[in-house]
Amino acid sequence: MSFKNALCAASAIALLGGTAATADSLTIAIVNNGHMINMQKVAEAYTAETGVELNWVSLEEGVLREQVTSDTATGGGQYDIINIGMQEAPIWGAAGWIEPLSFSAEYDVDDILPAMRNGLSHEGTLYAAPFYGESSMVMYRKDLADAAGVTIADNDSWDNVKAAAAAIHDPDNGVYGACLRGKPGWGDNMAFITTVVNSFGGAWFDADMKPALDSAEWNAAINFYVDLLGNYGPPGSEGNSFNEILALYNEGKCGMWIDATIAASFLEVDGVAYAQSPNAGNPVGANWLWAWAMAIPAGSPNAEAAGDFIEWATSKDYVKAVGNHPDFGWGSVPTGQRASTYAIPEFQAAAGFAAAELAAIDSAAPEATDLKPYVGVQFAAIPEFPEVGSAVAQEMAAALSGAKSVEDALAASQAAADAIMREAGYYE
Repeated sequence: MSFKNALCAASAIALLGGTAATADSLTIAIVNNGHMINMQKVAEAYTAETGVELNWVSLEEGVLREQVTSDTATGGGQYDIINIGMQEAPIWGAAGWIEPLSFSAEYDVDDILPAMRNGLSHEGTLYAAPFYGESSMVMYRKDLADAAGVTIADNDSWDNVKAAAAAIHDPDNGVYGACLRGKPGWGDNMAFITTVVNSFGGAWFDADMKPALDSAEWNAAINFYVDLLGNYGPPGSEGNSFNEILALYNEGKCGMWIDATIAASFLEVDGVAYAQSPNAGNPVGANWLWAWAMAIPAGSPNAEAAGDFIEWATSKDYVKAVGNHPDFGWGSVPTGQRASTYAIPEFQAAAGFAAAELAAIDSAAPEATDLKPYVGVQFAAIPEFPEVGSAVAQEMAAALSGAKSVEDALAASQAAADAIMREAGYYE
């Protein structure tokens, strides 16, 4: 559902509030990533303490976005708490789709990393609280790189990274040089692809907000991406996103993975090292910025109880609860949301990725620049972007699979994006 169509639907349906929960229960829509899955077990203590039953709806990323957008826009009332991110929070807050958040002094809002707090706010008001935050970085098997006689440096060139992938690539023994997102979705393949485009000096839109997908920079970036993943990635990469690649990596099948920093919490193989994201001459925007956050749909009759749960689930105490949990530990705490987490000695000892993750988050650049007139690194913070990004994502997957040439896929992407932006009234 596009933002404009959703707004029309929302105006036609009164925000009657949730019907799926009572004062004694909350229904929570979450993305099916590791930290969110872990939360279900950790939150058993919350139910024991408060008596509030928690009904979890765990969905794949693309499905979650579709269902949550539709339900929230129309006041469907299916959920009391929803997982959303930086693309949605400011826009939905401004539109009145989600409630502003207010927490106790003990919560310490100022401890939330500024990049996360700013990205989830509109005009200084926080509309979603970060459960975890992330940038992107290179996670590579140093043992395999050493054996192949190659190195990967911070902010390396894409040419060097490609050469390293080629040297590590050993499909006869089940090892692929580079595992990268290929599954279509504006937050799936396009999250990674956009950082590649940024690093080649490209952008989604020009200064007049006209799509720039037919530019030389996009052409060079997509040809590079298709060549790198097509030659040195696992078969069927057009179907792989975060969870699929995490499984491949933990099976020892990936030489390197460039993806969300949060993935480092779930890597189970030895010999992993980390590097800041590569680029093709432009380091600005080569690593993304994102938070999976928790928000309350407007009009929920359980807004107070929902706010209490969000305060607990995104607090310093929650981080400690995961760190001290017998099933998880300090290497599994949600990261990227609070500065205080990085000062905990137990976390520092358990998380060899912590310094690289924080450096990536701190260097992410969502602000508008001379190259792009919009806020956002791997997305554009405009209501129409999910529709634009989803259309382009399908074309990029077709190029990766060989169903279309890069040139044809970009031409179709440009046409689709142009139609969406014209209809939205950005230009005639």
